[in-house]
Amino acid sequence: MTRNQHPLRLPDFRLLFLGRTISTLGDAVVPAALAIAVTRATGSSGALALVLGCAMVPRLLLLPLGGVVGDRVNPRLVALVTDLVRAAAQAAVGLELLADHPRLAPIAVASAVGGTASAFAMPTATPLVAATVAGPQRMRANALLASAVNAARLGGPALAGVLVWTAGPGWAFLLDGASFVVSAALLTRLRVRHTPGERRSLRTDLLHGWGEVRSRDWYWTSLVGHGVWNGAAAVLLTLGPLIATRQLGGDGVWIAMTQAGACGVLAGSLLAGRYRPRRPVLVANLGLALYALPLAALAVTAPAPVTVTAYALAMTGLGFLSPVWQTVVQQEFPPQVLARVTSYDWLLSLAAAPLGYALAPLAADAWGSTGPLLVAAVLVALACAGTAAVPGVRRVGRTAEAEPEGAGKAAETDTTGGYPGKGEAPADATRPDPTIRA
Repeated sequence: MTRNQHPLRLPDFRLLFLGRTISTLGDAVVPAALAIAVTRATGSSGALALVLGCAMVPRLLLLPLGGVVGDRVNPRLVALVTDLVRAAAQAAVGLELLADHPRLAPIAVASAVGGTASAFAMPTATPLVAATVAGPQRMRANALLASAVNAARLGGPALAGVLVWTAGPGWAFLLDGASFVVSAALLTRLRVRHTPGERRSLRTDLLHGWGEVRSRDWYWTSLVGHGVWNGAAAVLLTLGPLIATRQLGGDGVWIAMTQAGACGVLAGSLLAGRYRPRRPVLVANLGLALYALPLAALAVTAPAPVTVTAYALAMTGLGFLSPVWQTVVQQEFPPQVLARVTSYDWLLSLAAAPLGYALAPLAADAWGSTGPLLVAAVLVALACAGTAAVPGVRRVGRTAEAEPEGAGKAAETDTTGGYPGKGEAPADATRPDPTIRA
């Protein structure tokens, strides 16, 4: 591949791009369809929480194991198998919902199966991009993927509404299952060279992956910030709808916020494809700190236009972070540990979200919504902007910018990811939906 060749001209990346976009569009119709289907069938918000928990708990518990498998086995094979498993799980839910009297237990079991499969699928995303696109074009490739995925998520809720109100929520799940089948079919044609690392015990592999995480101050401190971001996002998503509905003008304000946020994520991913900062991790983390703005706006019940604008800006920061972060991780970590460090990335980033969902309503009942929202705003600002004090965060991505082309091992391997030089060591969600990345 020439240095300036567009990633979509690469057959393998084009297959990956199509598969990821199609499966994301299928996934985007599921949240609204699931909420409507379960509440129709049971009339209970607790039942919906049970189904969501059945997917989330195995995903979090098994992510480290999924990272080990992703490094030991060709990530294309892992992604293909998990796509087929998730296709079967979504089809099972869809068929259950098409029955006259859908039962909660089979839906919960299928959700647990899908969550288990996603624990093995999520760590393969970064290695697959790294294996199909050479270093100089990875930033553009990651930005293209993020933009397509975010555009799919933007159109997903509208498609879900059409399906739910015309054919029924079961068809939304069947569509999602079909999208995974298409993704798996495209993966069968993907050619990915995989060089597994030295085979060791499971415990040793887990500890080795964790050691790679701990050895880079820019990485683990950023993950702390990303985890706090997800906890703060859970607070906003729990308390925000009620404030918007009761104090800012009605349901339309919350809908406007969610749509503005989706547009912001898309705008951020497009920006990432054009703007290459000298300190990419620092700039991306500072962008995440913007999430303090909508939290504070909701806390003081700022006018609806101010709150909607603040949320759009905050989600633009998230959209910018996702492709930038993935590119730097692909640049700084050896290929043999990418799946493991990505699994720890997701685990640490998402672990605080359930805590936010659980504590936010309890704190709001005890002290009102202003307190939890302001606390979350302060924490996310300090945790994300505070990474600026970490030397590695300021340095990563620019250490070798003065090194002449062709000099040294970094130039030989050509893994710069589109940034001007490597960091100190050969060291990925968009997230959307707060779980895109941060």
